[in-house]
Parts: sequence; structure tokens; C-alpha cells
Amino acid sequence: MSSETPAGRPIRVLQLYPRDMNIYGDFGNALVLKRRLQWYGYDPVMLTYDPGDEFPDDVDLVVGGGGQDSGQDRIQADLLSIADRLHALAAEDVPMLMICGLYQLFGHYFQTREGHRIEGIGVLDVTTHGTDRRLIGNVVSHSEEFGQIIGYENHSGQTWLGSEAQPLAQVLTGEGNNDEDAFEGARHRNVIGSYLHGSLLPKNPAIADFLIGTAVQQKYGESLRAFNAPADSALPMPELTEKARTSAAARPR
Repeated sequence: MSSETPAGRPIRVLQLYPRDMNIYGDFGNALVLKRRLQWYGYDPVMLTYDPGDEFPDDVDLVVGGGGQDSGQDRIQADLLSIADRLHALAAEDVPMLMICGLYQLFGHYFQTREGHRIEGIGVLDVTTHGTDRRLIGNVVSHSEEFGQIIGYENHSGQTWLGSEAQPLAQVLTGEGNNDEDAFEGARHRNVIGSYLHGSLLPKNPAIADFLIGTAVQQKYGESLRAFNAPADSALPMPELTEKARTSAAARPR
């Protein structure tokens, strides 16, 4: 293994709408990406974008969180205004993670239970309808790519996948996208949508490393292992990650 390190190589991480879309600890996903990039020897450049800001020209990874219906209303017009930029980034295989409210708005639309339709940008082929039933509690799911995915859901909108979206995972405990098909989240190219808070990435480092590794490959044409990036078991505090996963998986719904 090469002794060369990637020190000084920036990875630019953009967090969408942290002012309005940041509930149930979703900001922790950005913090995990920052810290793991540092552990791997890269220089994280953490950016934020809120309504009215100038969208950055150079973005390597995009992350967004959840929010109330009112928060989705506040960002809707601005999100539609940058839809072309986000579609272009997705088409360029820039990795993205969208949680709950932004997962819904990365789809075609979210129609509330009162019948109010909040238009999405259609990066993901999904639609969401508000219901009178709230899906809430810990979730254990399985992905062929990422293994066991653990998190916490709290949503009354139920999401349905179209033909161009693949589920992120199959639900083992909990509900996931809706109360019928046992799917959690959605995938298209390198864009991931999920309902799982908690936040998601501290308990699911395989997803964090997929996002980071894809960003590194896209920008520098190298894998994380090309330098001295250790296996996850050698990264700091893996035992805390495993304890958090075990504890969350054992909690009742």
C-alpha cells in the first residue's frame, strides 16, 4: 500500500437548506462526512445553501435533511430555481444523500393530506402523499450493497417508487417508505433518498464511505484505499458505532 497521503486535497460538501430542513439530528450527517474525510486524510470544505444564497460552482457531495411541511413550503420556490443545477450534478454522478423532507422534494411532488401539492424537482422517480397515519420508530433494513441499515423514522407522508427508482433497502423492522411494500428509501445513480434520521450516517458508516469514496473517485480518479485509508475497524471509535447500531436495532417500535 502506498505511503503517500491525500493531504491538501479538498472535497467540497454542500448541505442544502440547513436553516429549514434540519430536524431529528440530520445536521449530524454533514458532521460525519467532515470527520470521516479528515480521518481518510482529505480536507473537507463544508458549504451551506439556503434560499437566496448563490449556488456554489464546485460541489463534490450534496447532503440534505428533513423538515416540517412549512419548511418544505419555504424552500420550494428556491429549490425549483436550482433544479437544473441539481439535475446536472446528479447526471454527473455526484453523490447525494437526501433525508425525509428533501427526499420527498427530490421526487416529483409531495401532496399533503389537506390536498396541498408541493412540487418537487424529480431527481428521484418517487411521489409522496400525506396520510393520517404516522410512521414512527426505529427501523432495521437490509441492503445488498450496504448491509444492515439502521435508523429512526417519523413521517406521515408515504412515498411510492416509480420505475426509474430502486429501493435503498428492504425493511425488516418498521415501515420505511410506506405501510405496504416494505421498501426503505430510493436510489438513482449516486443519489440516495431515505426516511431514516438519527442521524443516519453515524450508525451506518458504509453509506458514509460510499458517499465519500464516490466523491473521491469522481474528483481525483482514486479510491479511498489508494492511500492509507484504513478499514473501518481501524478508524477511530468503531466500537461506539457498533454500540449505537446494536442499541437502535434492539429498541422496540
